[in-house]
Amino acid sequence: MMRIDNLQYANWSEKIFRQMREGGVDAVHVTIAYHENFRETVLNFERWNRWFEEYPDLIMKGQWADDVNIARETGRTAIFFGFQNPSPIEDDIGLVEIVHTLGARFMQLTYNNQSLLATGCYEAEDTGITRMGRQVIKEMNRVGLVIDMSHSADRSTIEAADISERPIAITHANPYEWSPALRNKKDDVIRAVTENGGMLGFSVYPHHLRDKSDCTLQSFCEMIARTVEKFGARHFGIGTDLCQDQPDSVVEWMRVGRWSKEIDYGEGSASAPGFPPMPSWFNDNRDFDSIEAGLRATGLSDAEVAGIMGDNWHRFYAKGFTPGS
Repeated sequence: MMRIDNLQYANWSEKIFRQMREGGVDAVHVTIAYHENFRETVLNFERWNRWFEEYPDLIMKGQWADDVNIARETGRTAIFFGFQNPSPIEDDIGLVEIVHTLGARFMQLTYNNQSLLATGCYEAEDTGITRMGRQVIKEMNRVGLVIDMSHSADRSTIEAADISERPIAITHANPYEWSPALRNKKDDVIRAVTENGGMLGFSVYPHHLRDKSDCTLQSFCEMIARTVEKFGARHFGIGTDLCQDQPDSVVEWMRVGRWSKEIDYGEGSASAPGFPPMPSWFNDNRDFDSIEAGLRATGLSDAEVAGIMGDNWHRFYAKGFTPGS
């Protein structure tokens, strides 16, 4: 069974690359920018190029859906790159094509805050997709850079799904109905994304789980089964948002970047600003067996389980990464 995790931001190491192989993970979408500008993001591409050289038996650069098949055939994990903010394109629409050429395949239009393109989920007022945002969506559609609205506000996400001529993604989030959080998605948002052919990846990040770090595997998998029943199995996968081995100081970069002099650690974490403990059933890439078993226990069919574990993202990659007309 194909296994794709469509969002991780780990503190990368040989240990984690080997755990990916032990867990049979065929592909991972890796965040390589939160608040970085273009030049800083290029340095992150360079760092990954060195890892590809150093660990060629464990990982390979992923650019196209077929690279997942190559990784499976050669016993490696394909690494796909994405940004959780449009900061790498700065205010230059021409950089959309450049970052795609470098290997970027996903880009969020916002990270919590208002951007030049759209409104983030922490803003009080959601004014929707901006004038520049409409132009960038068109350009992303043209080159094959997938629109990701994981940290965007409701109106902006619905508008993006409707404006985009290609399906968009919410790479890592859960239904708001199951666990109310600013980052989780209400039914009308999920409906807009899925009815336009898009995808949502279910997250195991504790702040977005019911009962946080104490969330049970059964609760998580039953949530998935209910969501699949409501919106259709083809539109869902996994996007764990795994931040394995990251020091707590990294949270400050994720939440604050350079935009504020004050510390803003985000929802649910004011009293404990570091990374929350992961649920007992998912600590690293070796634990995907648990999720697969939990999904089977809900009564989902083999095809539905296979879709959620990786087939759906693989199909989405094939449609989303290639240049459009």
